[in-house]
Amino acid sequence: MKVEDYPHRHPVATRWADNDVYGHVNNVEYYAWFDTAINAYLIGEGGLDIRAGDTIGLCVESHCEFRAPVTFPETVAVGLRVGKLGHSSVRYELAIFRAGVAAPAAQGWFVHVFVRRDDRRPTPIPDGLRTALARLLPAE
Repeated sequence: MKVEDYPHRHPVATRWADNDVYGHVNNVEYYAWFDTAINAYLIGEGGLDIRAGDTIGLCVESHCEFRAPVTFPETVAVGLRVGKLGHSSVRYELAIFRAGVAAPAAQGWFVHVFVRRDDRRPTPIPDGLRTALARLLPAE
């Protein structure tokens, strides 16, 4: 996998507080970066209303495979694409890229199920979100 395989890339600057006692960014931060990249895209490109919208996305599964350390200070790119777009769910594929390094430092996936805010029951992905997500599907 290379950065060009991900149609959307979200920059993230590491923070001093991200480092653990071993001198690299702690693994929990990678999951936070995945979540941030996804939700920034949904809000900015898909019109997701996180405060008052009828539909919200709940994470039901996530995975991250660590391949190389990331440190402070540096800015990484979180690559985002859609692996599967279902009726009420989406599986995102993500990778973390360090500047000037071709191979990802980490890669993984994240699954959202879209539900109604009031009763948390699955609901079809709204049209605006579906259109934005479809732009992240691999070219055929």
